[in-house]
Amino acid sequence: MRRRLAPAALLLPLALLLTACGGNATAGTGTDTDGQGSLTLEVGDQKGGSEAILRAAGELKNLDYKIKWSTFTSGPPLLEAVNAKAVDIGGVGNTPPVFAAGAGSRIKVVAAFHGTSKGDAILVPNDSKLTKAGQLKGRSVAVAQGSSANYQLVASLKEAGLSLSDVKVKYLQPADALAAFTSGKVDAWAVWDPYTSQILQGKQGRVLTTGDGVTNGLTFQVAAPSALQDKKKAAAIRDYLERLRRATTWVHDHQEEWAEVWAKDTGLPYEVALASVKRTNASRISVAVDKPLIASEQEIADAFTELKLIPHKVDFADYVDTRFNADLPPSTTPARGEQP
Repeated sequence: MRRRLAPAALLLPLALLLTACGGNATAGTGTDTDGQGSLTLEVGDQKGGSEAILRAAGELKNLDYKIKWSTFTSGPPLLEAVNAKAVDIGGVGNTPPVFAAGAGSRIKVVAAFHGTSKGDAILVPNDSKLTKAGQLKGRSVAVAQGSSANYQLVASLKEAGLSLSDVKVKYLQPADALAAFTSGKVDAWAVWDPYTSQILQGKQGRVLTTGDGVTNGLTFQVAAPSALQDKKKAAAIRDYLERLRRATTWVHDHQEEWAEVWAKDTGLPYEVALASVKRTNASRISVAVDKPLIASEQEIADAFTELKLIPHKVDFADYVDTRFNADLPPSTTPARGEQP
């Protein structure tokens, strides 16, 4: 029998998770190495992320190059490491590359995965009288600044005919936001999975609205231009991306098995991990880095520039490399479980 944790105890391990967010988070490095050979690919990862998926899917076998893993707590410090050439490639969500581009970082988006945005949610307490996003006017909403949830909040408000200035934004990282949300200090919380699953599984709140149909549901692999200019490293990156794409398909086909691995790797309760896998993780498919993707990310960049969270206009097309697209479907291809 699996041991169930009290809902309030679930958050601590979640601070270590792979997220689609930004935020102020510290970075750490791991020393795990896989494979063999004279070439070493430095890969940035987040807890429960690419390494865990590849290992669970059996995709770290028969490597003729080495992968040295470095672990980060969120996307922004990982991309700082890419910019500094300390990491050759790493996985992040749809928003950190926009802010990295705004800072003039040397990065290139080389691969993309499209999933549903149902795990990106604005949550309200169970007893809240709010029933739709348009009722958030004048209300307080907790969100991590510069995160995917920050953009989802902006987009959801716009969909409801409101702007960010119509609500009382409380910029809080998840640990502080959870405390504020459960103590009634904010009216709503804009957040992402697995935090969404944590709240719902713990019966601590309900969904007011999600990013489904509002945000792009993209996650990325981002590489250092210096690594892409090295022919041997570029070949290793190509192989790495192919393995990661196969592993993503494996997650969809082995949801319960992956939830077990993810729970063990991150400290998540199994029930929360499985709910997040079913809602979000298993929906992802490999897609091309193409013009619609660039246009979608440009919208995010322009929105944050308008809010003055990015100091100047970003041309997102300057931060992509399409050489690894191969025969992948377009970025607009519906995620698994979505209707075309």
